[in-house]
Amino acid sequence: MKTGREVSMRIVEWSPDRKQAVVERFLRRPAVEPVAERVAAEVLADIARRGDAAVLAASARFDGLDVPARGWRVTAAELAAARQAVDADFRRAARAVRERIRVFARAQRRADWRMASPGGGWLGEKFQPYERVGCYIPGGAAPLASSALMTVSIAAEAGVSEIVACTPAGRTGAIDPYLLYALDLAGATEIYRLGGIQAIGALAYGTRTIRAVQKIVGPGGPYVTAAKKLVYGRVALDMVAGPSEIAVLADDSAPPEFVAADLLSQAEHGTGSEKALLITPSAALARAVVAAVTRQTRTLSRAAAIRRVLRTGALAVVTPDLNAALELANRFAPEHLELMVRRPRAWLRRVRCAGAVFLGPWTPESAGDFAAGPSHVLPTGGTAALFSGLSLATFLRRTSVVELTRAGLREVLPIIEQFGRVEQLDAHARAGSIRFAARREAGS
Repeated sequence: MKTGREVSMRIVEWSPDRKQAVVERFLRRPAVEPVAERVAAEVLADIARRGDAAVLAASARFDGLDVPARGWRVTAAELAAARQAVDADFRRAARAVRERIRVFARAQRRADWRMASPGGGWLGEKFQPYERVGCYIPGGAAPLASSALMTVSIAAEAGVSEIVACTPAGRTGAIDPYLLYALDLAGATEIYRLGGIQAIGALAYGTRTIRAVQKIVGPGGPYVTAAKKLVYGRVALDMVAGPSEIAVLADDSAPPEFVAADLLSQAEHGTGSEKALLITPSAALARAVVAAVTRQTRTLSRAAAIRRVLRTGALAVVTPDLNAALELANRFAPEHLELMVRRPRAWLRRVRCAGAVFLGPWTPESAGDFAAGPSHVLPTGGTAALFSGLSLATFLRRTSVVELTRAGLREVLPIIEQFGRVEQLDAHARAGSIRFAARREAGS
C-alpha cells in the first residue's frame, strides 16, 4: 500500500485454530533488543570501572554532549529561568495534572497493618519509602514533560526524600524549559543532563559526581531498557518500560478516524521500535482504519517517524469474532489496550494482560499519557503479562513484621522442628527449641 513515500498498515486474518506467521512474529517482539543489550553491556562495564570519565565518553559518543562532570547538574538559576520561559497555559495544565496524579497515588496508599497471631503475638506489614530513587525521563526525540510528572510526582507523594532525575540534553547541555519546569514542579531534588545508557550506569553504580540510587524507574528507548535490565540487582527496578505500544480492540461501532488517531499516537514516538495493533472482527472497519491511518499520517509533523513504524511495527488483524480478538489481545499483552466496542465494561472482565485499559470511544490513550491520573509508565514488549505499571507501591519497601509470645512459639515449635529435620537444617530447629531448653536449665 505505497504511493511514493506512503506506507500504511498491513491487514491479515487470524483465528486461534488458523494462525498467521506474520501475526506470530508480531507477537514475539523482544522485550529487550539483543543489539542494544550488547552495546549497553560494554558501556556499563566501562562506567563501573572508570566512573565520570566513562559517562563523559559515552555522552560524547551517543549524544554529542560536551559538558564536563561539574556541569551535569542543573542549577537553581536554570530552574528559575525555565519557570520564566514556560507560558501560563502550560503552567496551569502541569499543575492540574500533577494534582490528578497525586490524588490517584494517594488513593493507592496502604497503611501499616497488623493481625493477631495465636498465642498473643501479632503479624503485620509496614511500608516505608525508599530514601533515594532515580527517575529516567526520555528527552532525545521530544521533551517528555508528562513523564517527569508521571514519575517524580508519585515518588514525592510516596515520601521519597531524594528524587534524582536524569534526562538527555542537547550538544550544549541545554534542556527544554518545559521539561525542566515539570521536573521542578513534580519535586525532583537533583536533575542531571544525562541520557541513555550512561545515565542508567551513573544512577546504578554511582560516580564521583552522582551518588548511586536504590531504585531506577521510568520509560526509555531500546538502549535504556537494555541498560536497566543489566543493572538489576545492583539497584531495584520498576519494570521493562521500553518503546511504546498500543492495541485497539474494536468492533463495527468504532469510528475509524478515532481508531486511526489512537494507533498513530503511539507510532509517533520516534524510536522505530513502537508497535500499533488493530484487532477487529470487522474486515470493513480494518480497511477503513488503514485508509484513515494513511490519510492522517500525511498531516502529522512526525510523519517520517510514523512511517518507519508502519513498515514493520503496525498491523491490522481480522478475527472471526470478538472472543478470538480478545484472546489475541491477551496474548499480545500490550502496554496500552483500548476497548472500542459495544459494552466495553463487560469485555474488561476478560482482559488478563495489559498495562492499562481504556474503555469506549471517548477515552483515547493520550488521555492516559497526559491527564487522567494513573502513571503512563507501563510494561512493554509483552511484559504486561509479568509486570504492573508504575504506582505508589513502586516507591515503597514492604516489610513483614512478626512478634511471637512464648506460647505462640511453643505452638509452632513442632512445625519448625519438622521442617528443620526434612530440610536437614538442624540449626533452624535448635533456634526454636533452645529457648525452652534454656528456660529449663535456668530453672534447674
